[in-house]
Amino acid sequence: GLDRGSKGQISTLSSFISTVNQKKEAAENRSSPTHLVLPNIKNVRDLPPICLDVRQKQRISTEASSSEMKALVLPEPVLPNQPKTMKDFQEDVEKAKSSGDWKAVHDFYLTTFDSFPELNAAFKKDATTSFNTIDDSGINAKFVNAVYDALLNTPQDIQKTVLKGIINSLLREWKGPRTKDDLRAYFILLQNPQFNNTSTYVIYAHLLRQIATLVEADHHFLVHWFKKLSQKRFKQLVERLLQFISLRLFPAKPEEFPPITKCSWWIPSASKVLSLLNTANSLVHPPLIPYTDFYNSTLDHIDLMEEYHTWQSFGNSHRFSFCQYPFVISIAAKKIIIQRDSEQQMISIARQSLVDKVSRRQRPDMNMLFLNMKVRRTHLVSDSLDELTRKRADLKKKLKVTFVGEAGLDMGGLTKEWFLLLIRQIFHPDYGMFTYHKDSHCHWFSSFKCDNYSEFRLVGILMGLAVYNSITLDIRFPPCCYKKLLSPPVVPSDQNTPVGICSVTTDDLCQIMPELAHGLSELLSYEGNVEEDFFSTFQVFQEEFGIIKSYNLKPGGDKIPVNNQNRKEYVQLYVDFLLNKSIYKQFAAFYYGFHSVCASNALMLLRPEEVEILVCGSPELDMHALQRSTQYDGYAKTDLTIRYFWDVVLGFPLDLQKKLLHFTTGSDRVPVGGMADLNFKISKNETSTNWLPVAHTCFNQLCLPPYKSKKDLKQKLIIGISNSEGFGLE
Repeated sequence: GLDRGSKGQISTLSSFISTVNQKKEAAENRSSPTHLVLPNIKNVRDLPPICLDVRQKQRISTEASSSEMKALVLPEPVLPNQPKTMKDFQEDVEKAKSSGDWKAVHDFYLTTFDSFPELNAAFKKDATTSFNTIDDSGINAKFVNAVYDALLNTPQDIQKTVLKGIINSLLREWKGPRTKDDLRAYFILLQNPQFNNTSTYVIYAHLLRQIATLVEADHHFLVHWFKKLSQKRFKQLVERLLQFISLRLFPAKPEEFPPITKCSWWIPSASKVLSLLNTANSLVHPPLIPYTDFYNSTLDHIDLMEEYHTWQSFGNSHRFSFCQYPFVISIAAKKIIIQRDSEQQMISIARQSLVDKVSRRQRPDMNMLFLNMKVRRTHLVSDSLDELTRKRADLKKKLKVTFVGEAGLDMGGLTKEWFLLLIRQIFHPDYGMFTYHKDSHCHWFSSFKCDNYSEFRLVGILMGLAVYNSITLDIRFPPCCYKKLLSPPVVPSDQNTPVGICSVTTDDLCQIMPELAHGLSELLSYEGNVEEDFFSTFQVFQEEFGIIKSYNLKPGGDKIPVNNQNRKEYVQLYVDFLLNKSIYKQFAAFYYGFHSVCASNALMLLRPEEVEILVCGSPELDMHALQRSTQYDGYAKTDLTIRYFWDVVLGFPLDLQKKLLHFTTGSDRVPVGGMADLNFKISKNETSTNWLPVAHTCFNQLCLPPYKSKKDLKQKLIIGISNSEGFGLE
């Protein structure tokens, strides 16, 4: 770790060793803290380096440290017999504020932050107890918070004393396996609000590296301690780390930090610690903070494809890539990665088709570069299934749709309409493939057994094509569907490996069948005799085509009564049966259909919630955002017709707003980037005001005649958007 002195020179380690020795002497005389000889510094950037070896990026051990560094391991100080209580500390702070004499407070901070053992002595609930469990860190969190909240309001010399003590602690503790007291010290130091300041980043970086290079067992403890933090403190830790990464990538004052080549381990260390917090967040239900709070929007401005290719080439090895920590990459950035990866695959497939054609001395045809779908509106599902089956090798080409008998050139609009009509027909209850649950407003796979599951494969292909071609679909699947779709995220090479099977709970079932989930939860908490009061066995019943069929949840289940001891197993098997086993063949066909189009390592970057957003977009329409981002051709936004238009549209109910969006863009869903990503345009149509509005869905363009009154515009617009499907030509 390099650091710049007050005149831009690098402090030497030898000068710092003498400082440490002086500090040690001063520590032996606590009654006279003013005798402490410290580096003559004006700001934190002048603090000396913590570790010489900046070339090590991932792991640093005592073996890798120089002999000079090993010599810095000092004897642990004798712990204070009676550390201050929280009440004592707060009284000292109040006295200092009123009197201006901060000596007692200064002494407390000097002693507490001098070493890891002193930190434990000050903040441990009970100094005589080891607290070697993941359930309790043994730290008095309220006291830690009080000390840190007071710190930023103390004089500068006290704040500098704390930072110097941390430097000394990190040097002294650089040795061998960590004890639980060491982990507690790291846990406490990480919460220091001083690390919000860029002038402390050199120290912060070394703290992060020491935490990042702990063994997995130690990380396990820290993760479980993190999840016990309050939401406020947890969020502060996450925001501090994200800011650290952002400012290291794009520093406001480059001279404030060592050159990136000298501290390439800063960002990997911060990312590793951030991953511990992300793991902790995922262990809490509900999470402490939304998963989107881990997004770092700064990464939207780096070369994402270089990160992706580095990750593909080196995986999670020594070459760092943000793709190793996908939770920090925003959904907008992931969409860019997936789109570009898709484009590269499309180009590769199209190029291969062209080469094959030329090698056979056949004349190239531009249509061979596309997945061309010719379908009849009257036979939409069967024609689509036949076309996709015949052209399975072309699924990764750019999609183009033609409706037989209609003179429409597909520049994107017909593709959107094909998706919309096909999804609407397939998901209709009369079609029988999916069951619509009114309580949860979502669809789920029908468990009816059949001979051919190809239509479920078709739905999977449709979803894959939608992601591949950046089309949003109006599909209402529950979140666990997308969890199953990523189980596993890459299709296994062994065809016998089960797919679409994931661990499910009553929470997952509640997203589909809330009443049944509630009933099962009641069974788990029932205080009476389950066996005598319910008379249930490990057997379930389902109606299929008017016939009641029974299924055993385990071998001989019809003869095993559900009782107070095994009811938890019964509920788990029941939920697993409903969401996994009873629909396995249907979902497996759906899974293989989706991955036949979207097979990509980029899917490994996605959370189930993010897959849903990529497939379905957002159902939340923000027409004010659309108004702000709309472009005009022939109109100005202050023109009377435009003012009439927005007055009418903003006053529409949600169903008419969706119809307008569908009329102008071919879809009633909002893409990942929000309304601004639609590139919506209103053009002046120099025709009679008796004409209806016209839309070019492939360009997201609305052609609007210059209507003279708001009433006339509203009437014509409603007629236009309510009668916009298809245009049959004889």
